[in-house]
Amino acid sequence: MTQYDVVIRGGSAFDGAGSPPRIADVGVKDGKVVTISESLPDGVRNVDATGKWVIPGMLDVHTHYDAEVLGNPGLGESVRHGVTSVVIGNCSLSTVYSGADDCADMFARVEALPWDAVHSAVKEHKTWDGPRAYVESLASRPLGANVAALLGHSDIRVAVMGLGRAVDPQATPTGDELNRMRQMLTDALDAGFLGLSTIRSSFSKLEGVRFPTRRLPSTYASWHEYAALNKILRHRDRIHQSTPNLTSRLEIARYFAQSAGRFRKPLKTTLIAGMDVKADRTTARAATAAAWIANTVGGAEFRWQHLPVPFEVYADGVDLVVFEEFGSGVAALNIRDVMKRGELLADESYRRQFRKDLAKKYGPRVWHRDLYDAQIVSCPEAEVVGKSFGEVADERGIHPADALLDLAVAHGAKLRWRTVIANDRDDVLDRLQRSPNVQVGFADSGAHLRNMAFYNFGIRMLERAHQRKFMPIEAAVHRLTGELADWYGLDDGRLCEGARADIAVIDPAGFDGSSAEYAETPFPGIAGLDRMVNRNDQAVAATLVGGHLVYEYGTFAPGFGTTLHAGTFLTPA
Repeated sequence: MTQYDVVIRGGSAFDGAGSPPRIADVGVKDGKVVTISESLPDGVRNVDATGKWVIPGMLDVHTHYDAEVLGNPGLGESVRHGVTSVVIGNCSLSTVYSGADDCADMFARVEALPWDAVHSAVKEHKTWDGPRAYVESLASRPLGANVAALLGHSDIRVAVMGLGRAVDPQATPTGDELNRMRQMLTDALDAGFLGLSTIRSSFSKLEGVRFPTRRLPSTYASWHEYAALNKILRHRDRIHQSTPNLTSRLEIARYFAQSAGRFRKPLKTTLIAGMDVKADRTTARAATAAAWIANTVGGAEFRWQHLPVPFEVYADGVDLVVFEEFGSGVAALNIRDVMKRGELLADESYRRQFRKDLAKKYGPRVWHRDLYDAQIVSCPEAEVVGKSFGEVADERGIHPADALLDLAVAHGAKLRWRTVIANDRDDVLDRLQRSPNVQVGFADSGAHLRNMAFYNFGIRMLERAHQRKFMPIEAAVHRLTGELADWYGLDDGRLCEGARADIAVIDPAGFDGSSAEYAETPFPGIAGLDRMVNRNDQAVAATLVGGHLVYEYGTFAPGFGTTLHAGTFLTPA
């Protein structure tokens, strides 16, 4: 008789392929699901799943854990929410080839991460000299979740051209340099990377003292350079992930053309983001319609990445990525010195331009810029807490922009406020989550530590499906597990005999609305820094990674992230 390491008893087992669930015991041994049956003997460990859902562990395909995984490999903020596999290396950013200075400059501002934290993580832990050694280094760590990776285009561009030339709009790679980038990508694919990530967004800026106003290196590349790299991806059936330039929507047609496969093999392409943006209510329908045309008429293999919850963001003063959208916002973010920034925000000529930028009604943008829809959540002036900047302005007889700037000048980062910039309409969210042209992703886990937290996006989607019944639970599970694993080419996302024992046990009794509540916790390894997190621990009864029971109802297993080697580096199947 088989002695099971873990037996999960009496739950509704979902296979991740979209089939209806069945009540069964799940027996796990040596990291695999070995038996799914109506009745199994006890294992070394037993999990009571009566009344609960037993699903494949969820995938988070858009994270920026690249620096965090080096020093804190447990990735507990994802694991505690039933996520068992994450994809790093998104948005042209990875730590494979570049050194500590370059990585810190590239990650810090665009992903709202402390420059020192990125720099120290790469400087302390980098022992690799290429993708194969990088994979070996990650696989040797006590990972709490499985990790798969994309190679960052900005990473290889800097490694080949140097940061200065890589962000010089007049510089182009020589033929030899482009061939070196092609070889770097080939080597990464050979080592098991999923593909390449790029970025075109004009809002994505460098941090540091060398080139603080320049964009990320990938934005300076020509489409000829992209095409040379995409040719390799297409041949290998690997993935191109990117962020388009929202100030040039016609450019998105280039991604469709690159992905098209009517007379050739299609290129798997995934872009951020499929959202119902408050600033432009036509965006969601137009994006999905365009993707449908590209996929059905053009033979493309294209997906929009979609966050399946309201896109709520927080800001400390004016530190928020959406300020990168307009000139006066960029001018403020370009000044890192607190005193000098305050002087700029107080200047009347600057304020005139800021008011003008906020009032602009047309042109592509993400932030609605409605300061009546921006609530103050903390401030030394207690009387303004709970009010919008618009309400404060009305009380003081000033413009809403001046209310924001007055409080930012007076209190800096001690002024904290929130707004929802997208995905606020349930009916549109339902439609997006049913669309075959979007994939569930774009949580940005591990980034924007003080701005947003969507580590529990999968739980929140399951809760919405359970309560609103806009899709069967088995379909929602499929979207969060098997569908993503299949598209990314990973041997994961299934609950069946012989599959990896990456499993989440979901307790629907914990769907009490707390999943959207605000919470903070100290960031591991950085004294004095709190990050936004999610805390709905009653919704996840247990998480198994590689057959190890790593988490139960708010408690991690002994050695999690330090000595327990649960996760591994996932390569394409």
